[in-house]
Amino acid sequence: PGATRPLADTPDKTERCLVEACPHCGAAVAETAQQCRERYDHVDLPAVRPEVTRVEVFGGRCHGCGRRYRAPTPAAMPPGTPFGPGIHALLAYLHHSHHVGFERLSRMCKELFGLSISEGAIANAFRRMAGKFDAACAAIKAKLLQARVIASDETTTRIDGVTHWQWVFVSEQAILHEIAPGRGRAVAEAVLDGHRPEVWVSDRYAGQQELGQTHQVCLAHVLRDVQYAIDCGDTVCAPKIRDHLRWAIRIGKRRPSLKDSTLAVYAGQAERRLDRLLGTPAAHPAGRELQRQIKAWRNKFFVFLHDRRVPPTNNISEQEIRPSVVFRKVTNGFRSAWGAKVHAGYRSVTGTARLKGTTALNAVRALIDGSFAIA
Repeated sequence: PGATRPLADTPDKTERCLVEACPHCGAAVAETAQQCRERYDHVDLPAVRPEVTRVEVFGGRCHGCGRRYRAPTPAAMPPGTPFGPGIHALLAYLHHSHHVGFERLSRMCKELFGLSISEGAIANAFRRMAGKFDAACAAIKAKLLQARVIASDETTTRIDGVTHWQWVFVSEQAILHEIAPGRGRAVAEAVLDGHRPEVWVSDRYAGQQELGQTHQVCLAHVLRDVQYAIDCGDTVCAPKIRDHLRWAIRIGKRRPSLKDSTLAVYAGQAERRLDRLLGTPAAHPAGRELQRQIKAWRNKFFVFLHDRRVPPTNNISEQEIRPSVVFRKVTNGFRSAWGAKVHAGYRSVTGTARLKGTTALNAVRALIDGSFAIA
């Protein structure tokens, strides 16, 4: 069925179209005799141009003591860079969220907003934001280390042509990105700083193991291995395991409506059926290899059926790190270590703000204004 855009709740202005004379006979028509026959919205963007404020600082020499004096500058417009927090936030948003390179970003500012800003000035703007991102990341890390459930993932990135690794750590209230030279477990241990969450959610990479008291493996990754066994020719064992894991994930999605006792019954069914599937000899080599892999991780499959806080997959981490993967493919990585650190700080701040319903642009603006806070 067709659909139309709903009318705005609070239009900025209203244009009333009244008839002055009857188009048929030419008789005068009073305004009170007319009724509104149609309403529609016309939406457009006004011309966006930078607002320039000239700051004049006055001073002189005191006639009493002979010493010089000078008026204080506005707190919101200190001397130094001429660009305000709105411009800084917009530059960071377009570069880190929409992967616009410095050259294109300079051209966009000129053509869209009439703002002349060089690539060097953009780089300097990001350098000035580095300290604020560092302070915010410290607060985000402190919040992360209070979490009882943490999910994590990692992906490659490049700094000056050298491969590095970008890690992400996700909890219900905080998201922290970290870029490090290696992929080893030491990176996660350095971030955790001795903290050991109740549950760790990740894929089966060795560097992600033994970081929590219990571990929930990502069932989406397991299903990929199951599909590989099916593609290799296993038509008996692997399809049954696939159907069972999909059933368990569906139960996980229904947890908010299930009683604790009902969920416990489902958890027992999931454990027993998987044991039966693993105990049935597989005729195909791919099925036997799949059974061997699952047995090695057997006690980490259905933690989410015993703990409502735990997700069955690590999709939340993959979704959080995906924009950085796109950024790497579009820009080919970073030219400097400080640029990578700013990107990690930006992703940490905007990711954490999104958990609280704040957009990326507003989050960065609040960070620059000094009003950004981790509740």
